[in-house]
Amino acid sequence: EHSVEELWEEIKEGRLQTAVVPDDDGAVNARPSTPFLTLVMISDTHCELGKMIDQNLIPPGDVLIHAGDITVHGDEQNLIKFNEELGRLPHPHKLVISGNHELGFDPEEDVSRKKCEGTGTPEGWKLLTNCTFLHDSSTVACDSSRCQIDGVTFYGASWHPLEGYPFYRPREQLREKWERIPDDVDVVITHSPPIGPFTLWIGMIFIRNRSGYLDVYPHSTPPERWGCRYLLERVEKLRPFLHVFGHTHDCYGAVTNGHTLFVNAASSTVTKGRFNRPLVAYIPKKI
Repeated sequence: EHSVEELWEEIKEGRLQTAVVPDDDGAVNARPSTPFLTLVMISDTHCELGKMIDQNLIPPGDVLIHAGDITVHGDEQNLIKFNEELGRLPHPHKLVISGNHELGFDPEEDVSRKKCEGTGTPEGWKLLTNCTFLHDSSTVACDSSRCQIDGVTFYGASWHPLEGYPFYRPREQLREKWERIPDDVDVVITHSPPIGPFTLWIGMIFIRNRSGYLDVYPHSTPPERWGCRYLLERVEKLRPFLHVFGHTHDCYGAVTNGHTLFVNAASSTVTKGRFNRPLVAYIPKKI
């Protein structure tokens, strides 16, 4: 169920995605001529946000977006540490969602199948006081699944198809989850990638992404496609300005289909202590 390679072959015709080469500041688009928000995007820091801060890797901006997997097992100590590290960053707005590694965050989690049994922190998101935690409010009684900043609407949800982890749902159930993304959304933040966004390997920035896709898990035989068809279809229908995600560490990069920028913001790399550069996007303010 994890991989949907055959499905992508069936639906890819007519879906044109072009690689975006970030500039020297990590920006994936040009600055608008009107007032704008600067969005800084990271994901999959896995207890190492502090190291990124110490290496001066995270640029300033108006909104910091973290697309999940802030920890390894969702333990309380590392959640407190992450929250303290967020407090060191100057961004006025910090939006965070859960990833599949935030064990205990999902009240409907099937603990009989849970990876790393006995770990995790129930309602651990409540420890994250230095950010706005976003997730589908029908399952997690957090602040909201969406927020607005200067008229720009952000939506966050953590659903994914990787069995045995919090926020897992079978692929057919994910269709209903993504239907909850509001029609007026400008920035979608998910942990799971959509199926299929493709890079053309333009420039050295993509040399690590040998699959050419933003949703491939290459450490299995054969490699698996972890992206979600229904997520792609919903985003294509709504045409938000930006879709930020992570989850597949080896597929860091950005593409556009002419309407939406798709950004895999995964920070972790195969080399411990080394990180992908945070990517940056500029979006016009609406008020």
